[in-house]
Amino acid sequence: MAANPTSDLPCADSLRERLTDIYDRLLAAYGPQRWWPGSGGFETVAGAILTQSAAWPNVEQALERLRAAGALTPEAILSLDEAELAQLVRPSGYFNAKARKLIAFCNMLRREFSGDLHSLLALPAQELRGRLLSTYGIGPETADDIVLYAAAKPSFVIDAYTRRIFSRLGIAPQYEDYESWRSMFMVALPVNATMFNEYHALIVRHAKVSCAKRPDCARCVLQGICATAADTAQNAVPVDRSGASFQNASRTQETNA
Repeated sequence: MAANPTSDLPCADSLRERLTDIYDRLLAAYGPQRWWPGSGGFETVAGAILTQSAAWPNVEQALERLRAAGALTPEAILSLDEAELAQLVRPSGYFNAKARKLIAFCNMLRREFSGDLHSLLALPAQELRGRLLSTYGIGPETADDIVLYAAAKPSFVIDAYTRRIFSRLGIAPQYEDYESWRSMFMVALPVNATMFNEYHALIVRHAKVSCAKRPDCARCVLQGICATAADTAQNAVPVDRSGASFQNASRTQETNA
């Protein structure tokens, strides 16, 4: 079985070359993905919170219910009681918890930024990320979604798809925690929001097309450089080496992707 830790790689330049090569192959195969799926602004923030442990079509239903109720602004969210908001976001699942998280974000925005989302998103990327992580209900993946997609600032998003695909490729950090995975990409790649946006979207697309829980190596555009594909060619049973999912495992695709 191929070794995973990045410490086994010859040098940082080798890791950079491998990650760049994978990005180029995915982009050539699938083309630009033009993410995030939403209209931007507060809708993107709300979508990032609602998509925790939810498939994106369900999040779209919840966002549409908020829109129809005139409740897709921070002010409108705070005008609702928690039970009413929970019913509006019910399609996204865990609706009581997500209602509390939306309210917590909007309260933080009102308390610290006078309700001005633009002022929050204008913070430098690291300061913004820290402020988000200190807010109830916002974990690392949700924070990175908001930094990258709402603020258009460079912060690489790690999800279960990223962990799955790159573990199968034989590229993984020495430790399995979120920050180790994120650092692997942040250190090796040029710090560029446009590239990070496209790379993450391409990862999600590839997970849906061929690198599902049970990989379809025969149609994989990365099979020539993939440790798992090489194992499969030697009649090994393909396995999902990604381990436990992160909090937002099904964030934008069907749960069986």
